[in-house]
Amino acid sequence: MCPQIKAKNYDKVEKLFQRCLMKVLHIDLWKCYLSYVRETKGKLPSYKEKMAQAYDFALDKIGMEIMSYQVSYTIEAVGSYAENQRITAVRRVYQRGCVNPMINIEQLWRDYSKYEEGINVHLAKKMIEDRSRDYMNARRVAKEYETVMKGLDRNAPSVPPQNSPQEAQQVEMWKKYIQWEKSNPLRTEDQTLITKRVMFAYEQCLLVLGHHPDIWYEAAQYLEQSSKLLAEKGDMNNAKLFSDEAANIYERAIGTLLKKNMLLYFSFADYEESRMKHEKVHSIYNRLLAIEHIDPTLVYIQYMKFARRAEGIKSGRTIFKKAREDARTRHHVYATAALMEYYCSKDKSVAFKIFELGLKKYGDIPEYILAYIDYLSHLNEDNNTRVLFERVLTSGSLSPDKSGEIWARFLAFESNIGDLASILKVERRRFMAFKDEYEGKETALLVDRYKFMDLYPCSPSELKALGYKDVSRAKYASLMPEAVVTPSTPSLKDEADRKPEYPKPDTSQMIPFQPRHLAREYKHLALCRINLRSETNVKAFVLTTRMHYSAVDVFTQTQNSKKKKVRILRKNIKIENEKTCNCEKKSELWAVNSEFQEGKMSELKR
Repeated sequence: MCPQIKAKNYDKVEKLFQRCLMKVLHIDLWKCYLSYVRETKGKLPSYKEKMAQAYDFALDKIGMEIMSYQVSYTIEAVGSYAENQRITAVRRVYQRGCVNPMINIEQLWRDYSKYEEGINVHLAKKMIEDRSRDYMNARRVAKEYETVMKGLDRNAPSVPPQNSPQEAQQVEMWKKYIQWEKSNPLRTEDQTLITKRVMFAYEQCLLVLGHHPDIWYEAAQYLEQSSKLLAEKGDMNNAKLFSDEAANIYERAIGTLLKKNMLLYFSFADYEESRMKHEKVHSIYNRLLAIEHIDPTLVYIQYMKFARRAEGIKSGRTIFKKAREDARTRHHVYATAALMEYYCSKDKSVAFKIFELGLKKYGDIPEYILAYIDYLSHLNEDNNTRVLFERVLTSGSLSPDKSGEIWARFLAFESNIGDLASILKVERRRFMAFKDEYEGKETALLVDRYKFMDLYPCSPSELKALGYKDVSRAKYASLMPEAVVTPSTPSLKDEADRKPEYPKPDTSQMIPFQPRHLAREYKHLALCRINLRSETNVKAFVLTTRMHYSAVDVFTQTQNSKKKKVRILRKNIKIENEKTCNCEKKSELWAVNSEFQEGKMSELKR
């Protein structure tokens, strides 16, 4: 029981339940709620009615819980406030429970059968037969339900993603459970029931993974899809209900654990835009912009795009004006506004003015300059593009470490439209700008003149030997996800230089070597395998080779596959190298060399 209930602090308990009961669909919390109702309403004349209402309310919310038997089996506590009403209330709870997959569903079915027989034996048979098919289906699914829920840590605290293997395993298991519910294991045609079960699975998942935005987004998307499906079938009431619930999912996400997650704000805005609720979209963007200590640049960009789509280019310009007045914004807003003017209003002069306005403020940022250069290049404005290069590179606003990308783009520009003299001139100017860095690497600089996209005039190993470094993507590669980074230079490893990958042993199964402290002293211990024709050659091998053997055990297998053992005892036989023996390869020989001790040779076997 809850400590506050034990202490009879009912005012605090009421406030706690009002705040969290509808949001936290956890079986223990709802059992606590039923205990609270039983504790506080027990002396009221309408106690029986209150308890019946409480049980109905609890089963409406957590009746799909796998452990809901803990609630269903206590329904007898409802008592008798009117015989017919009591029978109807208890029967309703039993019938709801018997068709819902849960642990101990067999016991609940037996209790229900016993209950019906206690009321009317003749009527009980018909009532049980009517429900038996649904019960068998629920019992089948209950076993799958228990299996898919096995291993889930349902009491884990909801914390921001830790990217640990244990967390990844739990996320995978939760998504597997949700996908199982989406597969309709009950094989019902009731889309409303399917949606409710899937959303109950999402609610259980969010109790643990509430800081994962993908779970919130997928839950809202599923509700949106179900709403459209029900609308196609003509069930407009449930369609509207699920549509509003999808918006509620977004509201809960950005209002609680993910208040600064832009992804959910943008998804929420797009969802409301699809429902033609433009005022709601404006409030969503303004709500996000009102948050302090965030970078609002991307918010303004998406806000401008929405305003242009929904209300026209003038509305987009209004948002751009608001963005310029916000000191937190960066250069991306100017580039977005300029391109919006160019693509939507088809007025390149307005776009040119916006780029020029931004250049005054962000003339020291190479990314903005490159965006301006790309715009002029697409317009095929050769003279204006060349003038822009000269202005930027000679103004002194760019530091040398930031101008490398601009010089590389200038050289590529002249290579495409200029003559050889202009190309050589740009190369010389770039070399002088980076003289300390490029000293002795003139050949490496030559590569930039002839390369095109990912084509290079040298092999990877030659580029590596030249000390060539492509600066065009070096700055951005570290900011991009590994899956989408496309190297601008080929690998500096030749295929021939790469070592072949061999299978490696599982070292975790290896046992460490532990030598004996009092090991026997064997001065010479060797095991060699030689192919010999016959027993005579074995003796000849021992006599002619030169390594110190005081005893040799020889196992030979002749051509007729009969195994023989020959022990040859010789004093002071020296064998320096057994590989020098030149014998015919017809049969197999195993020779073991050791200090001869009777009975010890049996320890050494193949």
